[in-house]
Amino acid sequence: GGDGTELTAKPKRSFYAARDLYKYRHQYPNFKDLRYQNDLCNLRFYKNKIPFKPDGVYIEEVLNKWKGDYEKLEHNHTYIQWLFPLREQGLNFYAKELTTYEIEEFKKTKEAIRRFLLAYKMMLEFFGIKLIDKTGNVARAANWQERFQHLNESQHNYLRITRILKSLGELGYESFKSPLVKFILHEALVEDTIPNIKQSALEYFVYTIRDRRERRKLLRFAQQHYTPSEHFIWGPPRKQKLEASKTNKKPASPISIHNSYIPKHKKPKEPKNTSASGSSAGKTTEERKVELTKNREENDQDEQEMNCDAVRQNNSEKNSDTNSGQLSKSEEIHDTSDRKEDASHSKKDDENLNSDCGNHPETIEKDLCDTENSSNNTSAELQDNLDKDTLSGGTTTKNKDELKS
Repeated sequence: GGDGTELTAKPKRSFYAARDLYKYRHQYPNFKDLRYQNDLCNLRFYKNKIPFKPDGVYIEEVLNKWKGDYEKLEHNHTYIQWLFPLREQGLNFYAKELTTYEIEEFKKTKEAIRRFLLAYKMMLEFFGIKLIDKTGNVARAANWQERFQHLNESQHNYLRITRILKSLGELGYESFKSPLVKFILHEALVEDTIPNIKQSALEYFVYTIRDRRERRKLLRFAQQHYTPSEHFIWGPPRKQKLEASKTNKKPASPISIHNSYIPKHKKPKEPKNTSASGSSAGKTTEERKVELTKNREENDQDEQEMNCDAVRQNNSEKNSDTNSGQLSKSEEIHDTSDRKEDASHSKKDDENLNSDCGNHPETIEKDLCDTENSSNNTSAELQDNLDKDTLSGGTTTKNKDELKS
């Protein structure tokens, strides 16, 4: 039961692998480039002038006598750092890192390039693969069944493949990497001949490729054939899932909410029907209380528009009452308490709009302040009109009775 759980466990990305390959792809700086030019040991080894250490074997002997000796290639762990040098230190501390100058000199030396390609072919054959053309395309070798079985079991060779891919990119054969990685992914995911290599292929091999488009092509191919598909973690989620999540998280349009506020430079529209405005002015205090209560209940149903509707309604009613001069003190006190309550709701709505719609707090706060100022101005005008009517003796008997009540 434990083994079954282990096999079905979702894989995890390696932070070490991601960091290592990121440095490689971005031409990791080597601060040891100050070595003397006559110390180009990697180039001199490939020119057959010095043997690799500590074994003391020259490159020509490796290419001629070690080729096909799979036991020697499997169990010797010191030659791989010399055959495929990098700008980083390997396990063999006798091997020296490449320098940028040495790389340029290596590319100019045909003798070194010829031997480098022969070393690449030798290692491909060791893995059961053969190079079929000058563009880097590969295929199964004649001994692929035996070698694939060995490759599937000897996972330390996956580190060697990673080093080979890196070295190809360093010494001018970046284009050879994608065909090899595509072949390995096909054998691991489609043919299932080397299934144990798929984790290293997706974690390391793919990310040695510096061209982002090539990496994405390989990841798309792997995602199509990876099983179980929901365990594929090396690429973005499927498009339909991404679009569905965007639709669910899409907020209300900030433009429509912002437009619902009354701009400072625009005055409230006058009612077209003058008779309707006159009748609204003649309503009794109780009717107006019922109407305001009803409006507040309707506004509570839609929190996002509550502040807008309350401001618009209060302004229109106060303007019509100012023109008619029939509003009593009890109505004024009631409207003032309503404005305070609406202001408290406005602050709460302001916070909700900021969080839900992404509006700038400064913009919404400015609109609310403008609206509150307009309400205060209307209240001041109303008080002036009432004072004028009282001083001139224009207050009617009906208004006096309402004030007493």
